[in-house]
Amino acid sequence: MSEVVTENDVPTVAQLEHEGDVAADYLEELLDIADIDGDLNLDVRQGRAYVSVEAEGDALALLSAPETVQALQELTRLAVQSKTGSFSRLILDIAGSRDTRRRQLETLVDAAAAKLDEGSSQASLPSMSSYERKLVHDIAAERGLVSESYGEGADRHTVLRRR
Repeated sequence: MSEVVTENDVPTVAQLEHEGDVAADYLEELLDIADIDGDLNLDVRQGRAYVSVEAEGDALALLSAPETVQALQELTRLAVQSKTGSFSRLILDIAGSRDTRRRQLETLVDAAAAKLDEGSSQASLPSMSSYERKLVHDIAAERGLVSESYGEGADRHTVLRRR
């Protein structure tokens, strides 16, 4: 029996690897039901289990849309939590969707930076997930911007300004 990890606890690498295994089992069953061939890769990155699904050609095209990846990630997290009794913060990447989303967020941050260059004191970005906000904070820092998150729940968003 694995030790229960609450949302505020820091899981061990072994616990994260177990999360990845449970997630992979769940995703393999899901892909089998959908009759989609895919390869799963498991990793531990920045204190999270990271599961990526890759396939030849366009087999994962429909599943790699950002909203679909987010929904599948939440379902997979729930499956892991149900099996382990522990809160999961795993990250799911389907067919490079995370790299694609990072490029989109870079474009969004660059557009906000242009508004700041034109004289705006701050630029608000749309609401997004905690993972996406973290990416925005990282991108903003790389570009010499200050970023802060505001709001609650689904309305939580990032505001950028110059240093």
